[in-house]
Amino acid sequence: MGNRAYERMEIDGFNVDISDGKGFFPGVLYDISRFGLRMTDLPKRMDEKKQRMTAVISGRGKNFKMIVRPRWVERVGLRKMVGFEIINTPSEWTDFVMRLEPQSGGDYWEVIHP
Repeated sequence: MGNRAYERMEIDGFNVDISDGKGFFPGVLYDISRFGLRMTDLPKRMDEKKQRMTAVISGRGKNFKMIVRPRWVERVGLRKMVGFEIINTPSEWTDFVMRLEPQSGGDYWEVIHP
């Protein structure tokens, strides 16, 4: 688990738009945790040096808006993958993620289909 307090879980079925203050960029939500998320397929022009960004996550009848901070970036051609820390974790997000967390002995690497 490394330095993480809560392991990330792969998830699908959610759309994500992130704003760096200059524009909104669509991305793919790859995995989540109580206090973080990883997005893939973000455009190269998104400014990952901004310390506060707005993320809007929606899907499966759920909507979350939160402030995030980039923690790491991996460039893949003209796209990038970014790990974000959630700065103001909404209680609805924490409840949502806790319901998806595997019970003890669960496989952290399963893809979650809520």
